[in-house]
Amino acid sequence: MCRNIRTLFNFDPPVTPEEVRAASLQFVRKISGFNKPSKANEVAFAAAIEGISKLSMELLESLETNAPARNREEEATKLKARSAKQFPA
Repeated sequence: MCRNIRTLFNFDPPVTPEEVRAASLQFVRKISGFNKPSKANEVAFAAAIEGISKLSMELLESLETNAPARNREEEATKLKARSAKQFPA
């Protein structure tokens, strides 16, 4: 899976439609192999992004958990620390 697609469920504050759309764009880019589609494929590319965004929002809104919501800043700090350990300067 694409490294830029992040977990979006169970965060405080909740996921925004812009974050879901960005993840959907990354997903469509990954599976299509296009960073930017040709003119002939623009409509299909945009439709796929919108469809995946809609379904993703429906999924995220329907999921339930008993776990406490994760803090975005704490998770970002953990990711940066893991990345620094994995790819030292």
